Amino acid sequence: MRFLHRKRRAAPAIIIVALIDVLIVLVIFLLVTMTFKQQPSLRLTLPTSTQALKSGANDNPPFVVNIVSNDNKNWIFRVGPNADPITPDKLLDRLNAEVAKNPQLKLAVRADKNAPWEKIVQAMDAAGAAHIKVISAFTKEAGQQ
Repeated sequence: MRFLHRKRRAAPAIIIVALIDVLIVLVIFLLVTMTFKQQPSLRLTLPTSTQALKSGANDNPPFVVNIVSNDNKNWIFRVGPNADPITPDKLLDRLNAEVAKNPQLKLAVRADKNAPWEKIVQAMDAAGAAHIKVISAFTKEAGQQ
């Protein structure tokens, strides 16, 4: 009786080096073709002014109150260098705390051109109640984008 001796096949091997090369090419392709969307932290369309003041370097920069909205319905205040969100009720307390730190505090209101006048007046009333003497508004020069 004659038995056939079959040769044992070697287990199939996956060449990892080739797979790594293909993955690196894919990653490089994705990084090169990817576009990053630039979004400003605050979306404001400032009103234009022909008499806009150009401020240079200042030793005592103003305390900034931003009036912003995401949906043109719910307008909120964002104050300070970190643009912390704050309610209108807490705005006076925050301004009083800033005046206690710096009695010569200057306030700058940066409001979207579609912001309701009521919110701007609320910020100005809080500044008056906190005894802030200098209040200004951010604008852009006519003709600028």
